[in-house]
Amino acid sequence: MLKKIAFSVAAGAALYSSIASAHFQMVYTPELLRERGGQINLKMPFTHPAESGHVMKVEAPEQFYVIKKGKKTELLDSVKPSQWTSADNTGTSFEADVKLRGLGDYVFVHKMAPYFEESEDIYIQQITKSIVNVGSLPTDWNEDFGLKAEIVPLTKPYAIYEGGTFTGVVKSEGKPVPFAEIEVEYVNYEPDMKANAFAKEANMEAPADAFITMTIFADANGTFTFGIPKAGQWGFCALGVGSDKEHKGKELSQDAVIWVQAHPVK
Repeated sequence: MLKKIAFSVAAGAALYSSIASAHFQMVYTPELLRERGGQINLKMPFTHPAESGHVMKVEAPEQFYVIKKGKKTELLDSVKPSQWTSADNTGTSFEADVKLRGLGDYVFVHKMAPYFEESEDIYIQQITKSIVNVGSLPTDWNEDFGLKAEIVPLTKPYAIYEGGTFTGVVKSEGKPVPFAEIEVEYVNYEPDMKANAFAKEANMEAPADAFITMTIFADANGTFTFGIPKAGQWGFCALGVGSDKEHKGKELSQDAVIWVQAHPVK
């Protein structure tokens, strides 16, 4: 009986930890695959997109830049504070207006300031990649940039069919991270770019809470594959894989995040 109780407590703690850690730094624009360049707006709330959940209060990002054809352009000066509204609250967010000039991949890299998660007594810092392509000309999408925490895609993240798969390699400073734990969430509440808010209605109904934040593991080479059942944008977050492990005397979970978009089959 005592063993059963202990198991139940441990299971409940593990479930709570999983729910508490399901944070995603978004770098969102509606279309990751574009016919033409021009001005785009990128929204950057730190939130729970699968359930229009709590928007965490964060400081301005430490880094924000774009890489195109191997050239890095700093964009931190273009970042401005804003607000983001979910079903739970309205919280601090950031956004940036960026002009896309020419064909190819635009690899946006956002390194957030460490966020203190009081419920877990740890800091979280996510290094996020979102890749926007112009004109279906591939250039930089599968490059390894040697980030402290990074998911290197083996599938074009902007050219996936609904019902297709996404494959990536979890790395830290260019080295694969074996058996990395990866959380997966669907942007189930469409972001309203003008209102700076999630839509009130979900795109789909999860059959159970276990589907809100799904957990998968990479293999011994840091590689994982996930089947994408629904068109839209999906986030992958590899937990605690970064080389930095401590901040202000507390544990730091330095995570790697990447966003991908699946397209409907018509």
